[in-house]
Amino acid sequence: EGVYITTATGRILDANPAFLEMFGVDSLEQLQDYTAERLLVDPQRRIEELKILERDGAVREFELEIRRPDSHVRTVLDTCFQVSDEQTGETLFHGILVDISDRKLLEQQLRELAIRDPLTGCYNRRFLQEITSELEENDNDWGVILADIDHFKEYNDRFGHSTGDRILVQIGRFLMQEVRAEDPVIRMGGDEFMVLLPRLESRATQEIAERLRRLGPDFAPVSFTLGWAVRQDRERLEETIRRADQLLIHVRVQERDYPPRR
Repeated sequence: EGVYITTATGRILDANPAFLEMFGVDSLEQLQDYTAERLLVDPQRRIEELKILERDGAVREFELEIRRPDSHVRTVLDTCFQVSDEQTGETLFHGILVDISDRKLLEQQLRELAIRDPLTGCYNRRFLQEITSELEENDNDWGVILADIDHFKEYNDRFGHSTGDRILVQIGRFLMQEVRAEDPVIRMGGDEFMVLLPRLESRATQEIAERLRRLGPDFAPVSFTLGWAVRQDRERLEETIRRADQLLIHVRVQERDYPPRR
């Protein structure tokens, strides 16, 4: 536990060795040029915490991200009390920091396991369910591109499931490499993948679909069929996916299938 005392302006007056270790320094003097606000990743969080202290006189387990002088980021819980110096009447903050960085990392790893397809590394339907409500709350456009591997069962029957798994991994990798980092690629199940394109309108979605179709023969392991659609009239994401799957044009990557690469 890192114990500290600061002024109302955030100047650090005193701290114990555990506090110094959290911030990667050997002495209090090394922090003299820093205020509590400067040591935070998001200074707005300091403002929020001060409002609570002003209202209640104390705050308990307030989560903060700190950036140490060496630029390393840690996550801490801050429990702090507002006190008045008996001699000067100055407002001071006495607090305790608990480093929860390892716990936060574990939570993130567990969440990644929950929302990722273990075979391909793409997102899964659980991730899609998590982001759907947030997407549908606003008026932004979105695009959806579906990709279905052609005759996937035949590849499994002819070459075995290990080859089928390798095809799925390669298709997922191909899709992830050809879209923006912020555009999630989701394995919908079996041999069907979806690319979600937040804030993209019809023309941009079509251009990406055409690029995937064009690049498929050179970079994808097998042929696949594409379908795409964009949001219309604040419709639900489920409806956009349905139209991409059933109503819009499905374009083959090439006119005849080509065998999986061994």
